[in-house]
Amino acid sequence: YDYSGYGASTGKPSELNTYADIEAVYECLQTEYGVSQEDLILYGQSVGSGPTLHLASKLPRLRGVVLHSAILSGLRVVCHVNCRFCFDIYKNVNKIKKVKCPTLVIHGMEDDVVSWLHGNRLWKKAKDPYEPLWIKEGNHCNLEVYPDYIRHLYKFIYDMETMTTKTRLTKIKQRLSQAAQHAARNVHNLNAQNVCARQSALTVSNADAVVLTGSLVVAVCQNRNAQMRAYEDGEAIGI
Repeated sequence: YDYSGYGASTGKPSELNTYADIEAVYECLQTEYGVSQEDLILYGQSVGSGPTLHLASKLPRLRGVVLHSAILSGLRVVCHVNCRFCFDIYKNVNKIKKVKCPTLVIHGMEDDVVSWLHGNRLWKKAKDPYEPLWIKEGNHCNLEVYPDYIRHLYKFIYDMETMTTKTRLTKIKQRLSQAAQHAARNVHNLNAQNVCARQSALTVSNADAVVLTGSLVVAVCQNRNAQMRAYEDGEAIGI
């Protein structure tokens, strides 16, 4: 795609517009094509590393990031400074610390536009740095012609695919294990409820028996008393 103000895109080129552009592209991938962040590898070259790291810092489940001849920041390309300035742009040196996925850095050691030191420092600051590729004779715009570039990039993509497949299988196993544990707990709880129900029924039956036994005793006693009264009455009338 073209940034605002470049190629076929309308609008004005600016740092904020490039951030809005890449966010719009990601939203399109989600809504129109059903692509999730787990299936994405972001690739940023030169100044394009700015929008790339901007989006990558917001996507915690991104599969991977490739930085090709990337910059530490806009100001650091113009002059060698280590201080922070509020007017600096594309502060990749700060944003790369927020990227949680594997990050591959590729840089030409003879780059006369963006010094190789930019890529080296970004790689050192990455939270999950992948094996970098430093092309000894590579310049700023010719890295693609080197066979090592294709081989290393292919290896990175293959490793990300393999790693993601293993991660997904692990998550599936975890979900199945959790489901089995949940089912086992349900069975245990159901058995416990059945035991309680049987104990309650037995208690009720015993109580009924006690009541019934007590009723029989009362009835027998009442019958015996009636017989005694009848006997006494009989004696009284001379029977």
